[in-house]
Amino acid sequence: MSFTAEVKDEISRIMPEQLGAQKTELAALISVQGHVTGACRLEIATETAAVARKVVRLLHGVYQMKTEITTRRSSLHRTYSYLITVPAQIGLKQALNDLHVLSDDGLYRGIDPRLVDSQERLAAYLRGAFLGGGFISNPQGDFHFELACPDLGLANGLVALLLAIGITARSVMRRSSWVVYLKGTEPITDFLTFVGAVNSRLTVENVLVTKSLRNDVNRRLNAEMANQAKSIDASMDQVRAIRLLDERQGLDKLPPALRQLAELRCRHPQASLRELGELANPPLSKSAVYHRVRRIEALVRELAAADVEDSEDAEGRSQR
Repeated sequence: MSFTAEVKDEISRIMPEQLGAQKTELAALISVQGHVTGACRLEIATETAAVARKVVRLLHGVYQMKTEITTRRSSLHRTYSYLITVPAQIGLKQALNDLHVLSDDGLYRGIDPRLVDSQERLAAYLRGAFLGGGFISNPQGDFHFELACPDLGLANGLVALLLAIGITARSVMRRSSWVVYLKGTEPITDFLTFVGAVNSRLTVENVLVTKSLRNDVNRRLNAEMANQAKSIDASMDQVRAIRLLDERQGLDKLPPALRQLAELRCRHPQASLRELGELANPPLSKSAVYHRVRRIEALVRELAAADVEDSEDAEGRSQR
């Protein structure tokens, strides 16, 4: 089951206590997914069985409407879809008018203020809109939230409702429909809390905590590996410098303290400065080892500078 289906399954089980909130949730579902055809025949399509059950429950419980359900199975995706049909019958047009979703041209896609005149009804409307056209990606991946709408009027209405509860949303046209979307984890979890999807919010938070811990571990590992790589590169440079010094003048001409360190470094090329200090006799601090390494590197630079001067002198003599 997808995470979207899990959220819809959870909130479809919520039945508002107030009749007005029940009507509001049904109105939102119809506005998002409903179609009126022929002589006032209502159709509502969904791909979630829990949503289909909620639609039928509301139609039966609030308006005692007769309904028909058609189940289809996609051979390509091996998924089911459900079509709830409310055939033309006495009381259907009055019910749609009572829900403030019917206009002279068919369904009214805006949001009548009377449907959202309280916090409970506002939550019911957003819950119904999500049941009709909502999508939330799996929080294990790139967390994303969308509400599909049939037209711009409804999209703008949903953006305004979300803003009224402190959630900033945006809308964009995609193919032939409008999409209201949320950016960022906090607005999505706030939405889940407001519509009553408490378990889904806890699931998201647990996943995000796990992802955060995993990312912290990865960052630390990457930092340690980078530091280790730098340490190894520095050690190899030191070994090359010591070998050059040995070739040019011999390590026996170094002061005893530097000669001991040079020999330790050549025998333990991958050891850290701290580990080299522990191998010394007597043991040395990391700063003492670093100081001696710098002295060895300075001697190599002096040799290199002397080579350059000798080369320039030789070139000058040859020109004369």
